[in-house]
Amino acid sequence: NEAKRAVALAIAKIQEYLDRQNNIPLNIAITGETGSGKSTFINAFRGIKDGDAGAAPTGVRETTKKPTPYPHPNYPNVTLWDLPGVGGRHFPADQYLSDVGFEKFDFFIILSDTRFRENDVKLAREVQRMKKKFYFVRSKIDNDLRNKCEINN
Repeated sequence: NEAKRAVALAIAKIQEYLDRQNNIPLNIAITGETGSGKSTFINAFRGIKDGDAGAAPTGVRETTKKPTPYPHPNYPNVTLWDLPGVGGRHFPADQYLSDVGFEKFDFFIILSDTRFRENDVKLAREVQRMKKKFYFVRSKIDNDLRNKCEINN
């Protein structure tokens, strides 16, 4: 429920921005640590299921090796960028920002599947330094809720 509200708020803010900007291209970076659910988030945001044609590939290992654009089906000027996981084997934290071309994005959604960690804070600080906006989104909260129910029963 909380995750749905956070996504709905992010969508509302993006829609508000789009209404003001009309057809100006908007490049939204979806970033966070490896395995945080970035590709699944992009698929959900676009209203498609994992495995559908045109879906961002998902998996338990690093599936995103380079920044990959996914157009929004209803807003042709909006592109969601699936970024590789920060701090993974292929993208160490100290090289991440330059490797993914952080400066070319207009807005950032920083995903975390547990608590927010040092890499998430570093990403947020860099986005702020560039005077751009971001949202933190907590993913996979359904797993935590299910685990809590199992513990309480």
